[in-house]
Amino acid sequence: MMAFAFYLFALGVIAGGLFTVIARNPVHSVLWLILAFLSAAGLFVLLGAEFVAMLLIIVYVGAVAVLFLFVVMMLDIDFSALRAQMARTMPLALLIGLVILMQLALAFGAWTESELAAGQIAQPMVPGIHNTQALGMILYDQYFLLFQLAGLILLVAMIGAIVLTLRHRSDVKRQDVLAQMYRDPKKAMELRDVKPGQGL
Repeated sequence: MMAFAFYLFALGVIAGGLFTVIARNPVHSVLWLILAFLSAAGLFVLLGAEFVAMLLIIVYVGAVAVLFLFVVMMLDIDFSALRAQMARTMPLALLIGLVILMQLALAFGAWTESELAAGQIAQPMVPGIHNTQALGMILYDQYFLLFQLAGLILLVAMIGAIVLTLRHRSDVKRQDVLAQMYRDPKKAMELRDVKPGQGL
């Protein structure tokens, strides 16, 4: 049963990733991506990492993939123009993909399983402690500094993305709060006596 579940989830990950890339409809791509995330969560459950599996479902399926789905469905994107631009860069993309496949073939060709791997996977990380508690102890005790540095790097990357995409357009009217607060009420309104039949 475990072998059947492994091959089922592995096939789901491969099929989901493949159809995410080759699907013509972007909404279908996001749905295939959700299938890949769910299958990867199943693989984590088989490895005994239930916390990581639930984290994958809650964060990636429940938040990121749904956000992708809403963005794709709400934005009016000309996908035909995007496909035309993609066709021009297809030879370079195929070359890069071929190089990556060759590297993966070399890596899997030289890969050997350790004799202690099966025993370490079957046993929890720390004897007598649940793997979620052991994961928390490792992250917030042994590797606390590295964990905080990883969060700092993500913060810097987020600020850099905001700075790179922030553009002040001159043809867009923006609200000036200080000008509204400091305005003179005497100059803000002007009363005019309009005669009947005449305009301003």
